[in-house]
Amino acid sequence: MTTSEIYLLAMLIIFSLPWLFWRLGKTDRFAPLVVVQIVGGVLLGPAVLGAALPEFHAFVFNPQVITALNGVAWWAVMLFVFIAGIELDLQQTWARRGETGVTAGLALLVPFLFGCAAALLLMAISTGWLGEAGQPWQLVAGLGMACAVTALPILVLLMEKLGILRQPLGQRILRYASLDDIAIWGMLALILLDADRIARQLAFLVGFALATLVIRRLMPRMPESDRWYVALIWLIACGLVADWSGLHFMVGAFLAGAVCEARWFDPQRMDQFRDTVLLAFMPVFFLSTGLRTNWDVGGVQVFGAAALLLLAAVAGKLAGIHLAGRILHWPKGEASLIGWLLQTKALIMIIFANILLDKAIISSNAFTALLLMAVASTMLTMPIVRPLLAKLQHSISNRQ
Repeated sequence: MTTSEIYLLAMLIIFSLPWLFWRLGKTDRFAPLVVVQIVGGVLLGPAVLGAALPEFHAFVFNPQVITALNGVAWWAVMLFVFIAGIELDLQQTWARRGETGVTAGLALLVPFLFGCAAALLLMAISTGWLGEAGQPWQLVAGLGMACAVTALPILVLLMEKLGILRQPLGQRILRYASLDDIAIWGMLALILLDADRIARQLAFLVGFALATLVIRRLMPRMPESDRWYVALIWLIACGLVADWSGLHFMVGAFLAGAVCEARWFDPQRMDQFRDTVLLAFMPVFFLSTGLRTNWDVGGVQVFGAAALLLLAAVAGKLAGIHLAGRILHWPKGEASLIGWLLQTKALIMIIFANILLDKAIISSNAFTALLLMAVASTMLTMPIVRPLLAKLQHSISNRQ
């Protein structure tokens, strides 16, 4: 078979198998299609398919095919992170900065501290978690922040399914997640600071600030059809310069979206664009992510690390949100519901972990543990949230 034929065979596997499992298995109540696709990427990686059928895996996912798939995956994740940046409503966050700041701050800080403690425990128990270019503090901060991450775009999809996205509760949760998103990418930029490239990084930040002033003046004066095209040029330029400076191209992609206004684009068209990226491109990123899974240190250690990080993430997020609920006097039941929804990690945490792996800050074993934790935390969300939401809505209707 030619390389193009093998590439299309790989694409056929990537798109068909997860969808068939999701549709025939009717997993939507506990695992939406996006979660099934992430799990499918892991199963198609070297740790599962590669171990079971090594010759077939080496044939389909040969270096030429992987190179082609990685190109699609890079562009897919840049678009996805860019959209996530656009969806941040910084004006609403600022207008309700008191409540939002308390909740988002505790929702980020407490699981971050829990995650840092888990990272220190892992480092004390065994080696093999730190990447070749990483420092211990980077590993601790990276694992801590991974435990605190909330996946804003996936949160939007889940709240749409639950029917609360446009309700006041859903908008509150989006504000909390939006503020945390900014902190997450800020922490990533701090972790990636490179003393050898500090001048380039400062040049990027200064140049980005100046270019932002231009783009924010230019975009509102354009027809909307031109804004979409210019937005993609802006995305590519920011990704390129961020990567050149020693930061990651996904940091540039997120910043490019964050300084754009959602009102510049038709909301329905933006929703369709996000759905198209999820449908047509992101499955390739999931496969590319799955190909990185590895547990050379032993399955027990990696799964044990994933369980420890999951415990830190869930306990830390719930503790932080319940503390915020006590301070702000929320009605009974709200804190648990919000805490579990903000526990959704999926894509953003996987993207975050991918960057740390690309920069050799964490090892492939640590990456695999984070990937397993992200999948597990996201799969827990819907089964737990549905009864909590029903109970809260029932309580509200009784009070009325």
